[in-house]
Amino acid sequence: MADRNVSGHQQPPPDHAGTVPFIQRLRHQSLNSTQIMGIITLLISGTILLLLTGITLTVAVVGLIFFAPIIILTSPVWVPIGILVFVVIVGFLMFCGSGVAAVAAAAWLYKYFRGLHPVGSDRVDYARSRIADTASHVKDYAREYGGYLQSKVKDAAPGA
Repeated sequence: MADRNVSGHQQPPPDHAGTVPFIQRLRHQSLNSTQIMGIITLLISGTILLLLTGITLTVAVVGLIFFAPIIILTSPVWVPIGILVFVVIVGFLMFCGSGVAAVAAAAWLYKYFRGLHPVGSDRVDYARSRIADTASHVKDYAREYGGYLQSKVKDAAPGA
């Protein structure tokens, strides 16, 4: 008696996970025409894509089976041609990339020497000042200890 529904509608039995199956839930909901057209469009396009996938896979396998002997017999020709094409394409791309890098470097140097402060010029200035400071320190060190070393050489070889 407690299992009876007062409204008169029977609830669909839940599946194993305790939820109502998708189709039965759709029956008990009121869908508008836009939702129905969306579901129909989804089903039709999914079916078409699944069919096209199957056809593509079938044609690929049949083509591989049919053309495998030809591919195997002509592979002594195709492998060197493929390697040559690969090397030519890589060389062309390296040449173009080097050209772009050279143009970019020349443009950066032009801006730098014109005083337009391109990106990274502050780092170049800092590195240049560090190199100049290091060179002056080495020069001072050589002056300071250069005379000391010459006097030691004279002591080691008095006749020199």
